[in-house]
Amino acid sequence: MTRHIRHAAAFCALLLVALLVNAARVQIVQAPAYDDNPANRRPDIARYQQPRGDIVVGGEPVTGSRDTGEHLRYERTYADGPLYAPVTGFASQAYGTTLLEHAEDGLLSGADPLLAPLPLWNDVTGTHNAGGNVVTTINGAAQRAAFEGLGRRTGAVAAIEPSTGRILALVSTPSYDPQSLSGNDTGAARTWQRLNGDPDRPMLNRAVRRTYPPGSTFKVVTAAAALDAGLVRDLDAPTRSPEPYTLPGTRTRLANEADGCRNASLREAFERSCNTVFAKLGVDVGVSGMAATAEAFGFNDDGLRIPFSVARSTFDTSVDRAQLGLSSIGQYNTRATPLQMAMVAAAVAGGGQVRAPYLVERTVRAGGSLVATAGSRPSREAMRPSTAARLKELMTGVVENGTGANAAIRGATVGGKTGTAQHGVGNSGTPYAWFVSWAQGDQDVEPKVAVAVVVEGSAADRERISGSGLAAPIARAVMEAVLAG
Repeated sequence: MTRHIRHAAAFCALLLVALLVNAARVQIVQAPAYDDNPANRRPDIARYQQPRGDIVVGGEPVTGSRDTGEHLRYERTYADGPLYAPVTGFASQAYGTTLLEHAEDGLLSGADPLLAPLPLWNDVTGTHNAGGNVVTTINGAAQRAAFEGLGRRTGAVAAIEPSTGRILALVSTPSYDPQSLSGNDTGAARTWQRLNGDPDRPMLNRAVRRTYPPGSTFKVVTAAAALDAGLVRDLDAPTRSPEPYTLPGTRTRLANEADGCRNASLREAFERSCNTVFAKLGVDVGVSGMAATAEAFGFNDDGLRIPFSVARSTFDTSVDRAQLGLSSIGQYNTRATPLQMAMVAAAVAGGGQVRAPYLVERTVRAGGSLVATAGSRPSREAMRPSTAARLKELMTGVVENGTGANAAIRGATVGGKTGTAQHGVGNSGTPYAWFVSWAQGDQDVEPKVAVAVVVEGSAADRERISGSGLAAPIARAVMEAVLAG
């Protein structure tokens, strides 16, 4: 009898081991496959079983959650959705997440382990944390000024606080309402198809995900390279520049839109935006010098995140001398996001230092306790402080005496640079109107804001497209909003 009991006990033990092994196989080895199976709705049901944390601007949430009473219970809502879409992105039950909703998804959904009261607490208890909140750096007044300034035009605005790298405005038009994508019904599907089929691409964040030829605004970079290299020591000395300027090794003659560029000083050339002067300066600096300066400002950087990724702004390093001349006036293969050009203006305003831009000030738990903060941001030297001081002088002259008069603000010092960028075969494409600038109130100890604006013109107003006429007034409105705060 004892032998039979031992056999039965051994058999039961074997069955128990088999059950444990099978449970481990299902829960550990096969768990990812089950989680990824389209027929398994449990992760989605759990994900939307509680409200999502909020994205906050100026102390007020610009997102929310709506109880639908369905299996996927909570749906994302947005206050002023089109205004903040280039910041928030969307959180959709059907189409996933983008921009801040994506970059901070773990915290907003409550899945981030940092939200747990103790390490491994949720694994042991099986509980789920409430979603945390993301506090942004956005200045609501500046954001609205940029959005309303662009209006029905296609374009983008990026604004930065030079001393910190805080992003104060990030706008792209045309925009869309991310709330229309939040659910999983037929209405969301129709909206998804419409937005993806729209030739104006309203879901494209032009401020950080599209690059443009920067045109004459890139002359800020070229001037910095020439000043740092010692090619120009006196802003008012003649530059020995011919007009027209024959690009090296070619018969192509580069001309100017403005008069008085022959042998102009750097100050005159900057205020009049003389192509010939800056193309020759770029050639004289050389490929390595121009590339080094451009890269110090942030060009050719694949790794910029704010925290979502930013498209790479480019300065071609494999050019001949003729191509270098065109690159140095923001043409040929030179491309930049509006955020990159705001970084250029911020470097001038910030004494030559480029500070990494960022969009998230801090993240907090639902109860308000701190999870993480941006802290101090790294910086690098884009140019010598003395060069930055002289560029501030040049950019101030553009607003006071040159093409940037539409950006002037009473009670403040404003520096700027206009640009009208040509593109397409034989410059057949509609030009882009650019303006980059910075502003410092008379009572401020340092510049408070740097802005880049780009406006895509239409064929109907091709002759009226200019950085001064289209982009500068928008930049002025954004700077006034920041200075008023």
